Amino acid sequence: MSLTQETAQSLDASVAVAADAHLREHQSSIWKRTDRIFAGLLIFEWIGCIGLALLRSPSAWNGASRTVHPHVWAACILGATIIALPIFLALRFSGAVMTRHVIAAGQMLMSALLVHVGGGRIEMHFHIFGSLAFLAFYRDWRVLITATVVVALDHLLRGIYMPVSVYGVVSASLWRTAEHAGWVIFEDIFLIASCIQGVTEMRGIATQRALLEHSYRNVEQKVALRTEELKTAQAELVKTARSAGMAEIATSVLHNVGNVLNSVNVSATLVADTLRQSEVPSLARVTQMIGAHRPELGTYITSDERGKMIPDFLAELATCLSDEQRNMLGEIENLSKGIEHIKQVVAAQQSMAKSSSNVNSTVKPADLFETALSIQGQSMTKSIEFKRNYRHGAAVVIDQHKVLQILINLISNARHAVMARPEGERRITLSVNCMQSPQGDRLRFEVADSGVGIAPENLTRIFSHGFTTKKEGHGFGLHSSINAAREMSGSLSASSNGVNQGAVFTLDVPVSAMSEETVCKQ
Repeated sequence: MSLTQETAQSLDASVAVAADAHLREHQSSIWKRTDRIFAGLLIFEWIGCIGLALLRSPSAWNGASRTVHPHVWAACILGATIIALPIFLALRFSGAVMTRHVIAAGQMLMSALLVHVGGGRIEMHFHIFGSLAFLAFYRDWRVLITATVVVALDHLLRGIYMPVSVYGVVSASLWRTAEHAGWVIFEDIFLIASCIQGVTEMRGIATQRALLEHSYRNVEQKVALRTEELKTAQAELVKTARSAGMAEIATSVLHNVGNVLNSVNVSATLVADTLRQSEVPSLARVTQMIGAHRPELGTYITSDERGKMIPDFLAELATCLSDEQRNMLGEIENLSKGIEHIKQVVAAQQSMAKSSSNVNSTVKPADLFETALSIQGQSMTKSIEFKRNYRHGAAVVIDQHKVLQILINLISNARHAVMARPEGERRITLSVNCMQSPQGDRLRFEVADSGVGIAPENLTRIFSHGFTTKKEGHGFGLHSSINAAREMSGSLSASSNGVNQGAVFTLDVPVSAMSEETVCKQ
């Protein structure tokens, strides 16, 4: 057996164990709740039985002498005896197997007592069918078997010795008992099928919940692992920078890591919040409502005000769960891109201690802008209008991670600049163009914003180490960006018409095509 197969089997086993635990927890809550319902129902039936006896035959006459009718004594004493043990177990041992079966027997004996007090009238027998329907609330088909056995024995014994109390006639054949038992079994078939289907649905919900919990734990573990990797890489980075005497470069790299780490944290937080606020528990509540009204499900969905809302709610719930999955996949993709870029930034810093050679790769220039935006994250760019002017779409050979590092810094600065403007005036324009020069083809990336602008006296200072106009800034981003541009034999410049007039940052880098043709002719 391969390692992949062993891992898959281990995952299936852990999910199955968690699903079984959730199923048992759900069943236990149903059993306890139903036990308490029957405790109240048995008391109500006992009072109703006494009332029926007093209404129908309160007295018995022996000549001129009047006495209390035996039916009244039976309703009071026998009824209290029947309900005493079930109520005690429901209150003391709620949810136990024995409690359910004792309640089932007590409920059917109360039905038999009501039939007896009612003189065996056929209408009173409907209480038996109603009791079976109520017992189906347990979603345990074994309880229905116990109830059926009690009903069958009651009808058999009273049909032989006291037919008047059960059938309302002086004598009755065994076929009468068989007929009543047949109707009870007929109802049992549907109720048992309903119980089995209800448990199957509960098991499916429990499995989905277990899978979601496993995914949530897996995401948390990955985030924790990546965080530890980042801490380790950061520690190694500082150590390497110190030993090589490159403290300034290390500070710049840490700044670039911090830019991306913000969006990584946002993506991880959004995934965790989405899982915590998932609508899966709503599906369990709807299933409970359906199970509670299963005997009259068709009528409940078509006639009841709450039941009518179930189909529309399930459709909305399906859409909501699909949106949750799509959003989480998008955030996890952003998380992976951010971590990959951080790894490349760290790797570039570590290799810089050994050599200054660039690592070029083939990429489309427009993709670099889109990757930089996705690393920033949707939540970091809300309420900002982005315009794209990509005039060059062909793939080129370029040091993509250095360019991406610069673009992330420029977009981050532009985002902070436009956030000071009123909503509706926050615009950032991203442009890519190609230029020919005697030194070769060059790509020009531009980030133009409608933000706070740059004062004329600061245009020559903004790339200096430690210079910043932001309260929370430290002046490392643009300084590291211009150094990265120079390492690629490129340039980075800024222009602005003044304060509150926006700004344009231009990055020019040399590139080469994938073939012998020049880049700008493609």
